[in-house]
Amino acid sequence: MVTAEQLPVGLLTSVSDQLGVSAGRTGLMVTVPGVVAAIAAPTIPVAVGRLDRRVLLAALMLLMALANLVSALTPSFAVLLAARVLVGVTIGGFWAIAGGLATRLVPERHVPRATALIFSGVAAASVFGVPLGTLIGDIAGWRVAFGALGALAALVLVALALLLPTLPAAEPVRPRQLARQLRHTTVLAGVVATFLLVTGHFAAYTFVSPVLQQLSGIPLGLISALLLGYGLAGILGNFVAGVASGRDVRRTVLTISLSLAAVLALFPVLGGTAAGGITMLMLWGLAFGGVSVSLQTWMIKAAPQETEAASALWVSMFNLSIALGALVGGTVVDLGSLSGGLWLAGALVGLTVLTVWSTRATRLDHPRPRPVKEHA
Repeated sequence: MVTAEQLPVGLLTSVSDQLGVSAGRTGLMVTVPGVVAAIAAPTIPVAVGRLDRRVLLAALMLLMALANLVSALTPSFAVLLAARVLVGVTIGGFWAIAGGLATRLVPERHVPRATALIFSGVAAASVFGVPLGTLIGDIAGWRVAFGALGALAALVLVALALLLPTLPAAEPVRPRQLARQLRHTTVLAGVVATFLLVTGHFAAYTFVSPVLQQLSGIPLGLISALLLGYGLAGILGNFVAGVASGRDVRRTVLTISLSLAAVLALFPVLGGTAAGGITMLMLWGLAFGGVSVSLQTWMIKAAPQETEAASALWVSMFNLSIALGALVGGTVVDLGSLSGGLWLAGALVGLTVLTVWSTRATRLDHPRPRPVKEHA
């Protein structure tokens, strides 16, 4: 899912040249799925009612495979963009359901680690998926890259069908449930924290390459290797945060927020050399790597009886924040400087601390109902 969303980043130039569209229009291949995913995340759980979640996940993966096949064979950019709309639908629907699946697949004591394992795919896509897809595109062409991703999605479809147990909906998600979630202090705090953390991160990360080159003096040829290191640090941060969230999710989100805010705000000060820039980048990856798993754990604990509804809101806000962060960061960088973009990002992330602290009097460890034993 994450590779499918981000793969066009490494293929924009070749797609633009072959289909005869501007670089700006080609960028819609990234923007459109994010916006569609934000809409699909709360819509699909409501629309499917009591449909078995294994069937739903398999159907979404089939749609992903078909969308990438269409992308590989497309005769025009318009058809390619339509296929990217389908990718957005699958991303939003899949994460709205899959994010909270750990509570149904493993005993409660293993939920934090299982959630961390699920979200390790996000970091792994950045480390392995996107670079590998880009490499295939460079060697064999962007159509082959999309075709390979479609084939991989088909293999995952088979694995889902064979390995997942039946997952009947405990209760269908209703529109009023989504509205009710926003009246819960801890759920609303989780949504706001997601907005601040993700918007702040992407306001800066979108321009990480020029930051490393211009502020830290790092040659362009080293950037890809450093981003690989960033991704590996993110995988480590994901698993550390997964364990920590199981013990105290509020403290974990506070720690991540403080750490990430400090890294972003201090980057212009401490990242003025190659050594300083590399150190700050690795700390950045370590901190942000724990964001997804800790916030998903927050939503699970904040709404243990209505995990799908809460997760749908969270996924929607996450995807909207990615697009908004890139927009805000780009505006600040154009009007000001790279340092200004980093300071703005640090300030946004820092506000998360106040959001989380405002929930200190509210429990976040409500027991969830014992899962019903399900059979394949």
